[in-house]
Amino acid sequence: MVATKKTKKSLESINSRLQLVMKSGKYVLGYKQTQRMIRQGKAKLVILANNTPALR
Repeated sequence: MVATKKTKKSLESINSRLQLVMKSGKYVLGYKQTQRMIRQGKAKLVILANNTPALR
């Protein structure tokens, strides 16, 4: 019971944070743009999809 409660709470937190980011408009989509932001040190959070290629 405790583990499910904690998991549910963390998922709600992640969802609310993602909604805030999408509302603010400060996000980047795409491999090249994301890579550029990481190199510049501007990326704070990077989310990889389950179907992302291993090496590119």
